[in-house]
Amino acid sequence: MGSKTTIRPPRLSPGTRVALVAPAGPLLELDDQQRATELCRALGWEPVLAPNAGARHGYLAGTDAQRLGDLNAARGDDSIGAVWCIRGGYGLTRILAGVDYAAARRHPKVILGFSDVTALLLALHQQIGLITFHGPVARHDMTRFTRTHLEKVVTAAAPAGALSVPPAPDDVLVPLQHRVITLAGGKAEGPLIGGNLSLVQCLLGTPYLPSLDGAILFLEDVGEELYRIDRMLSHLRLGGQLDRLAGVALGRFTEMSRRGSDGASGLDRVFLDYFAPLSIPVVLGLPFGHVSDQWTLPIGTRARLDGDAGTLEVLEGAVS
Repeated sequence: MGSKTTIRPPRLSPGTRVALVAPAGPLLELDDQQRATELCRALGWEPVLAPNAGARHGYLAGTDAQRLGDLNAARGDDSIGAVWCIRGGYGLTRILAGVDYAAARRHPKVILGFSDVTALLLALHQQIGLITFHGPVARHDMTRFTRTHLEKVVTAAAPAGALSVPPAPDDVLVPLQHRVITLAGGKAEGPLIGGNLSLVQCLLGTPYLPSLDGAILFLEDVGEELYRIDRMLSHLRLGGQLDRLAGVALGRFTEMSRRGSDGASGLDRVFLDYFAPLSIPVVLGLPFGHVSDQWTLPIGTRARLDGDAGTLEVLEGAVS
């Protein structure tokens, strides 16, 4: 997984100043900013809204220079303890080359988000070894489940341990939702690397994708047709990225169309086509991604995937 020293950012505590940034898609509603600041305070942290958080530039939250400026300013400010992305969308790959990685090494801090933010999380880990956090964005609702799993990872130096799954509804005998499915059994340990499949795939061939050798690869996505998921996995396999995985933890693939003009297939069948030949544990349906109840997964920390039990355990603390 490379020779860089792992950097664990300082844990968040009551009163920690948290920069709220919009480094990708625009905030279309004024209330997005208000909800983000209120959520930050509800968690006991002090929100610091980035100067250009409400900027608009087409489908971006301001120009590249504005978004990058907010991000670099927050990362280089010693008074800021965390950088929390207000939303995903699109735009981070446009500014990855301009991120001040040297400042991020000098001033390590929690950076949190998911979806398009995957690009930034992976780039920071690959470039400087920083543990980053694939978890909720600041404008979304935060359920008790999501809060518990966020705080377990970013406020305590102890390992998060075994991660729970949302309980099934009391009035449903055999629920359809929140099902965790074993696609291949076995047990594996390795560093957690991954995020949104579209962003993992688009970093292939760049200096910003961490090595997947020996990793537990975790993936999720939203709004992708099944054949596109197939094509992205095919690209990763052609690039040799699937050859030496330790295990695969698959989250939720929401708002997905299974059927195109040429026919239909099952999501599990597509995953089995790519992962079954590897003879490693593979679990589908874990609670992360574009869902209300979601885990916060610390990228770069060692974890254990139990394919037989359908469980994931974080073995190392993610913050100092």
